[in-house]
Amino acid sequence: MRPPAYQVLADELRADITSGRLRPGERLPPEPELCVKTGVSRSTVREALRLLASQHLIVTTRGVTGGSFVAHPDAAQLADGLSAGFTLLGNSASVGLDDFLELRRALEVPAAALAAARRNDEHLVEMSGALFDPALDDLDTMLAAHTAFHTAMAKATGNPLFELVARPMYHASYGESITENLPVGYWVQIDADHRQLLDCIAVRDGEAASRAAARHLDYIVASTR
Repeated sequence: MRPPAYQVLADELRADITSGRLRPGERLPPEPELCVKTGVSRSTVREALRLLASQHLIVTTRGVTGGSFVAHPDAAQLADGLSAGFTLLGNSASVGLDDFLELRRALEVPAAALAAARRNDEHLVEMSGALFDPALDDLDTMLAAHTAFHTAMAKATGNPLFELVARPMYHASYGESITENLPVGYWVQIDADHRQLLDCIAVRDGEAASRAAARHLDYIVASTR
């Protein structure tokens, strides 16, 4: 079955954007021009543009100088598109917690060293702001803080690809079935690990940061068996 016309047009424009034929900040052809070029109605063009905007690939502005422009890549926004895939796989029989933790190890250990080498003061502030108090904070707060801390560390690598993968991964890694049976003192240790990681990154000790990240994951793996 042939896909709807707006989907076909959106796919063509997406290919132009992802291939680099249309560069970030570049203006797409005006709607009337797209209608003539593709032979579709204006409503079809607008539906295709709305789809691309929902995928954070274009930004549309109004006014005399308005139009649709290729969006500048933003890891936080693009990660939204991966979240559904991580969630679907995480809820399937083909991917389990061990798979997520294996991916975390592949990312976090080198990310800790890169963060130590490349972090700036804003990164430290963001990581520090994601610390929690296991004696006072509830589970939802600690889960959110855990995600925020590791996302901030990924951002501190200076490599947007780490952040792109990290955001949906940390959101998908934990669920009720996992957090129900954690050992006593689990969040106390997680908090201590985060603080040690932050200290290593703050003094730019990449080797110590990598070791701390590895120990952190070793503890999580042992606690979730």
